[in-house]
Amino acid sequence: MALFEISTDYLKRTLVDLLNTPSPTGDTEYAISFVQGELESMGVPTERTTKGALLAHIEGLRSDQPRALTAHVDTLGAMVKEIKPNGRLRLTALNGLMWPTVESESLWIATRSGRQVRGSLVLENGAAHVNREAATSPRTEESLEVRLDERTSRAEETRMLGIEVGDFVYFDPRVEVSEAGFVRSRFLDDKACVAAALAAVKAIVDGGVTPAQQTTLLISNYEEVGHGGRDGLPDDIVELVVLDMACIGKGLQGDEFHCSLCVKDSSGPYSKNLSDKLRNLAERRGIDLKADVYPFYGSDGSFYWRSGGRAEVALIGPGVDTSHGYERTHSEALVDTARLIAEYLVEE
Repeated sequence: MALFEISTDYLKRTLVDLLNTPSPTGDTEYAISFVQGELESMGVPTERTTKGALLAHIEGLRSDQPRALTAHVDTLGAMVKEIKPNGRLRLTALNGLMWPTVESESLWIATRSGRQVRGSLVLENGAAHVNREAATSPRTEESLEVRLDERTSRAEETRMLGIEVGDFVYFDPRVEVSEAGFVRSRFLDDKACVAAALAAVKAIVDGGVTPAQQTTLLISNYEEVGHGGRDGLPDDIVELVVLDMACIGKGLQGDEFHCSLCVKDSSGPYSKNLSDKLRNLAERRGIDLKADVYPFYGSDGSFYWRSGGRAEVALIGPGVDTSHGYERTHSEALVDTARLIAEYLVEE
């Protein structure tokens, strides 16, 4: 039987708040501050790294085999690449953004002055009554443009709004939580795991339980571009559990209702010893953990090892449907992930 009861209300509320807090890679201050506030309200001390990531220090009964957890708060997004002569904007994607999935999406342009300008992403010459190929044209960085909700028809007028090349773009997440327990939103990768980690820490703190080992929680902010995974982690950790979304698709066992264990991804296999430890723990605690191999996937654990990290590394997370698109998961997967995190922290 499980030792901990996870507050589903807290987990969902925290996740919704986090999803509605923009954090594209490179512009994560709002989300990092949110997570920092949650942890410090629980009495967990935190600090920032030079790169802007968040480290939380959780005291344990011992410190002879220190551990770490990591989840990333940065998401896909875009930046302004060009102000076009007609006053509209061409964007550049932040890593794995799939352009067809964000066509017609509403967005904000975050200017350097702090002003946010509303707009939407549309197909250039996209009127079906004018362009016979509008329905079949490829949706790419070159064919899509930002239509600003301001009276501007020239580049100079757009610049007068405070918009410039390099401004970050916040796509609307469109968060919905259904009575059936589904959470549907952009950027569940990886805010679902950040919320699960917070819920796990809260369960331990509220239960008055001390983790078995001194543990560092890293909320990284450059995972989506491949260099967030070792930022500030102690050199002496012996185990690193990466918390990241689990893939769902053809040939995989995982689904939206379970926590999954990634045993291998594009970078190779994860630690057999630590993975088996989590599988055995899940079995003892009645958590139906799904093991899978992800064919086109990398994580902060991959970068940690590539940068010389010496700890054993394993990866778990809730199943997320349509990754890097309009994603969906279920509260059962979120709660099971949080439970497994809490159980791991107190496991001898």
